[in-house]
This record gives sequence, C-alpha cells and structure tokens, in this order.
Amino acid sequence: MTQQVSASQSDLSALSFEEALKQLETIVRELEQGNVPLERSIDMYERGAQLRAHCDALLRAAEAKVEKIQMGQDGTATGTSALDPEA
Repeated sequence: MTQQVSASQSDLSALSFEEALKQLETIVRELEQGNVPLERSIDMYERGAQLRAHCDALLRAAEAKVEKIQMGQDGTATGTSALDPEA
C-alpha cells in the first residue's frame, strides 16, 4: 500500500473509478484499524482525499453522459434531462 499512498496526482488520471474506489476502501479500512503510525496515517488521509475527489469527478462526468443519452419511449434520444437517482 505504501506505493499507492505515495503515488503522485498524475497517477490518479490513469485510474478507473473502480480502481480508485478500491484503493480508497483499502485506505479507509487500514485507517479504521487504528494501527497505522501517525505520519503514514497523514499520507494515507491525503491520498484518500485525492482519490475521493477523483471518484467524484468521474461520477460527475458519468452523470453528464447519462443526461445526454436519456431515451424516449420510442427508443430515440430525447435530449438532456436531469439525472434523478431517486427516480
């Protein structure tokens, strides 16, 4: 995990949502165990914040794509509409 925590911001752009989420889950799990030295905890927290922001950006981009491809009842695209995850 040390290599992932010390990875640079440029490495984030190459990560898929699933890869970033998996790394974030690993960081959270390790931090919750409470047996990580303080300095490493800070590094892991910073990496986690970067991963969260990356996942958020990917989700926003996916939401924009979904809005563009909403389909009408006849199977044709109806243009954009707000994505309502509760609908």
